[in-house]
Amino acid sequence: MRKKIQPPPSAASWWRTTEAYKGGPSVITLGKQIFDEKYSVGKLLKDHELEILASKITQANSIAVVLTAADVAVEDFCMNRCGMHGSTHVKKIGSKFAYAWVGNSASQCPGQCAWPFQKPIVGPQTMPLGSPNGDIGVDGMVICLATVLAGTVTNPFDGGYFQGPANAPLEAVSACTGIFGSGAFPGFPGMVLLDKKTGASYNAPGVNGRKYLLPAMWDPKTSTCKTLV
Repeated sequence: MRKKIQPPPSAASWWRTTEAYKGGPSVITLGKQIFDEKYSVGKLLKDHELEILASKITQANSIAVVLTAADVAVEDFCMNRCGMHGSTHVKKIGSKFAYAWVGNSASQCPGQCAWPFQKPIVGPQTMPLGSPNGDIGVDGMVICLATVLAGTVTNPFDGGYFQGPANAPLEAVSACTGIFGSGAFPGFPGMVLLDKKTGASYNAPGVNGRKYLLPAMWDPKTSTCKTLV
């Protein structure tokens, strides 16, 4: 009997864990992009303004993702969230659509929203990992984006997969907060890969030589937090 060969870690193999959730595999492709360089709704945003921005791109079977720059303040950002996902109704498509938001914490709260690339605000003050793309804020956004995207496809309208109360759910990735590699424990992200040239830490090679650190995802088949390495 031949031993099953495991594919090497990658962003694609990380996403493949979502297939274990009832509903079948979800294939994500990049769609239309809008750059709001003039801050059309200002630099101090509440959830309503996030919905306005998200509704600029709406179509069936899509997720509108809003990424805010480091100089944009969002309600409750750095207090109890680094990003979120939700849904709203749009008349022009005649149904609900899912959206997500992630903020850049580089100048606001990197110790909360860009850990483990920055020392945490609270807890064990372990040495931070090297940022794989040389930008703590953006690499922190990658972690949060992975979290909210997985949450969106497995629990898009608050009736899917989650534990706990609906207004503060533990979802596919948030159920495994702080885990990035094997052997993780509070304050230690786990054993991950090291780029010997740059000293950066990662666990998921991407396209064009990019490298990312992606969080563990709850695997419903094994009832464990699944890591890439």
